Amino acid sequence: RRVLRVGSVATLWRNSQHEILRPLFRRDDVEVVVRSGALPDMLRGLEAHLVDVLLANTAPSRDAATPWVAHAIAEQPVSLVGPPAKTRKKRSLEDLLGREPLVLPAAESSIRAGFDALVNRLGVRPRIAAEVDDMAMLRLLAREHVGLAVVPTIVVQDELASRTLVEIAPLPQLKETFFAITIARRFPNPLLKALIRPKARWTPRGG
Repeated sequence: RRVLRVGSVATLWRNSQHEILRPLFRRDDVEVVVRSGALPDMLRGLEAHLVDVLLANTAPSRDAATPWVAHAIAEQPVSLVGPPAKTRKKRSLEDLLGREPLVLPAAESSIRAGFDALVNRLGVRPRIAAEVDDMAMLRLLAREHVGLAVVPTIVVQDELASRTLVEIAPLPQLKETFFAITIARRFPNPLLKALIRPKARWTPRGG
């Protein structure tokens, strides 16, 4: 069996990781080895040939001294998600973002940068209940109804399917992009071709 060694940043939601790797998991002739860690550690592992590819939801900074290439392979829309009761009254996006407590990704995330630009365009000052850098924690806070969550729908696909949570409003122009980061090698792993092929947006189960 051929082996593909995959690095993954620790903050990458497992549903996203599974969707990206699903075609390889289903192949009988392929073994996928996954290691997780912080982005700087994983990049060093990529340079040291400890992994063949690194999965991340942010593209690392690059200059003449950095040999890696970030391939955008998939994207997932971002929505405002909360309990079903919040959908009973029709409200504008500006009203929701300005009046409801919100659970947001941390300032370092690509989603947060897009969200900050959105509320700036709308002239809204959001009520921030919590900021987290881990999608599992963001999912938990959404389920506990700490506030409306700004989140890729794939992160809460099980809750959407069971209607524990509902999509209250899509956030225009906001999306999470997933990257397969590789490094130039004389003999690259041939399995990389299947992984770095761009994929369509994912649709959550039941959504």
